[in-house]
Amino acid sequence: MKRLYLRIYGLVQGVNFRTSTRRKAHELGLAGFVKNMPDGTVETVAEGEEEKLLQYKKWCQKGPSSAVVDEVREKWEEPTGEFNSFTIR
Repeated sequence: MKRLYLRIYGLVQGVNFRTSTRRKAHELGLAGFVKNMPDGTVETVAEGEEEKLLQYKKWCQKGPSSAVVDEVREKWEEPTGEFNSFTIR
């Protein structure tokens, strides 16, 4: 198990990014959250198997078809186990 923190830059608010991200996380069996940040970015933290997190990161680098992702910053951490599901905050 691993924990992945992502900060996603670009046209990522107002384009169904959070809803699509939650759907993808559920598909992959990940727990965590996604939320809009005041600076126009999206922040997400996910915990799960490393292979699934890599698939999740790859998806976040493109996002839904209505999004334009310019950059994704990532940070790998030790999982805390604090999440039971994947939510939108």
